[in-house]
Amino acid sequence: MKIYLVGGAVRDQLLGLPIKERDWVVVGATPAELIKQGFRQVGKEFPVFLHPKTNEEYALARMERKTGPGYKGFTFDTSPHVTLEEDLQRRDLTINAMAKTTEGELIDPYHGKADLQQHWLRHVSPAFAEDPVRILRIARFAARFAALGFRIAPETIALMKTMVIAGEVNALVAERVWKELERALGERNPEEFFHALDQCHALTILFPHLTMDSLGIVTLKHTVSITTDPTIRFATLLHAQPDPKTTISQLCNRYRVPVEFRELALLTALHYRCALIYPTLTPEELLQLFLHVDAFRREQRCKKFLFACEAIAQAQSRAFNSSDFLHLYMAAKSVNTQVILAQGLTGNAFAEELHRQRVAAIKDKML
Repeated sequence: MKIYLVGGAVRDQLLGLPIKERDWVVVGATPAELIKQGFRQVGKEFPVFLHPKTNEEYALARMERKTGPGYKGFTFDTSPHVTLEEDLQRRDLTINAMAKTTEGELIDPYHGKADLQQHWLRHVSPAFAEDPVRILRIARFAARFAALGFRIAPETIALMKTMVIAGEVNALVAERVWKELERALGERNPEEFFHALDQCHALTILFPHLTMDSLGIVTLKHTVSITTDPTIRFATLLHAQPDPKTTISQLCNRYRVPVEFRELALLTALHYRCALIYPTLTPEELLQLFLHVDAFRREQRCKKFLFACEAIAQAQSRAFNSSDFLHLYMAAKSVNTQVILAQGLTGNAFAEELHRQRVAAIKDKML
């Protein structure tokens, strides 16, 4: 039995980047042998084991055979006879198909180190075309490493195009699309995720309301300098959609997008125009905006909304002072509801007095 460090940990180590997690491959062993050593088996599709002390993942070396459409259409061979080179050959990119021995020796049968040095994202073998999730993964890696000068190899783009033509992208399940999109939104250049999909003609299939020159993707580039929060980046991506209630709902339903992403995206699309002209609003109109975005009950979401508005303003070369906006909101929020209740006001009378005092507080702050 031999154990090797594989994948992202080897890649990031060679790039001089922090290693977030370590994955290991075990060659020449059976599940029974690992269990006997205290490993705990997890995973349904193929045997993956957790180390008894470190909890790091150890997978038996495996080969794959395509048996049907989509990323689930595979059978696996995890016999002790599978070699390390055979295991590495099934991986997506050459830069992810390197291994290291426990002594630190690099094993690089598919020239991943050279591609790291030359900044290529290149598929390992034609087997890449068997799994449509790899289109999303390579797009995410483009978003992660674009700042380092990485680009997708022409032959890999060509292979991705044939996958799209073959209909493999249509077999992607909603959860996998969303998982890769959410992760891409957190990368350094999230717009490159969509650029990669556009290069292989998958963008119009997966995100038909987006184009590379759309206001959403242009604005997403500006959001990167403001926040790493993926919910805010998602909101700016979709802020300019026509008929936002319909288009945003359709996309979120299609990919089962979490509620917090959906709510902020819809809120931003419906109200950013009003927020960008807030200095021209009357105190009454400004209070109505606060109420529309539910600012008094959802303050943190309101602040995220402001970050999104700031990015939109930057993309349009418009001035937007989120600090002043926030000060006006805080003035309205500072109205003490307990004092009003102490006056014996309830029901409509309470609501009217609260409204009156909030408008007055905004007006005082604007003077």
